[in-house]
Amino acid sequence: MNPKKLGRAVLVALPFLVVLILALVLAGTLSDRLPGRLATHFSATGEANGYTGRTTFLVLTALVPALLGACWTYMAVRGRFHGRAYDGFTAAGYATAAFFGYLTTVTLFANVDTADGAPGATFTMWHLVGAFGSAAVAAALGYFLARLLPALPDDPEAAAAREGARIPLADGEVAGWVRSMASWWLPGTALAMVLAGVVLTFALRPVTGLPLMVIGLVLLPYSRPNVTVDRRGLIVSGLLPWPRVHVPLERIDTATSRNVKAVAEYGGWGYRVRPTRSGVITRSGEAIVARLENGRDFAVTVDDSATGAALLNTLVDRRRGRS
Repeated sequence: MNPKKLGRAVLVALPFLVVLILALVLAGTLSDRLPGRLATHFSATGEANGYTGRTTFLVLTALVPALLGACWTYMAVRGRFHGRAYDGFTAAGYATAAFFGYLTTVTLFANVDTADGAPGATFTMWHLVGAFGSAAVAAALGYFLARLLPALPDDPEAAAAREGARIPLADGEVAGWVRSMASWWLPGTALAMVLAGVVLTFALRPVTGLPLMVIGLVLLPYSRPNVTVDRRGLIVSGLLPWPRVHVPLERIDTATSRNVKAVAEYGGWGYRVRPTRSGVITRSGEAIVARLENGRDFAVTVDDSATGAALLNTLVDRRRGRS
């Protein structure tokens, strides 16, 4: 592995490793003082109203930071970072680790010396303020540490796009480009959520299954999203006109077509927001990547992305009066 990437991966993994070690040390130290079932859910007044077995809680307490740390490290090694983009990514990792670590620690101490399943544990809402405060402080620390590292080279593909492919249009000529994004998991996920909601509604109670059914029904019209490039800019929509993602031409600097990595660059699938980029990501593969005026990237995975990016560059040039 490149030594520079190794250093950045270690820096990103560090807060999750600290949280993991802290959780294991606390669990071992306090094991004799913890009940068999820990209070893990609390009402608005701070009283316990939900419980989890001690073994299950401790396993999840160790598993969550380990998985989050692995995900952040993978993205640090395999993701694309240019300029100071890594700084915000690192800050987000530190904030996430601190937020989870604070809540886990508070929950463990709230259960110390309480009876098994008894309503002795309390959790005031002020702890949420503490969790967000810890996340803010950790984010500042992560950002400061990342700034100590040299900046990465600028994105060569974004620079090349300024001189890249265009689609020639005559004066007064109008053009548009539309493609659909085929994806098996979007309709599958939507249908699974609807079915799960129906089962939970009849097996338990409507309040349990209704949210899943609503979310699934909302997702269904967008199980085959459409990507449009025209004089309005870049638009991602479903079978219904709303909600949709609209990036107008005046916000776009350049556009290019390249392969993106769903997990390494965007942390997963769907509508993704990262420190220096966002996008509608349905798979790994070719995508239109628009570099915005504020320096962020917006990506949408779609076939024939080269044509869409070229037309987008032409329309941006025309709006600015460039030939």
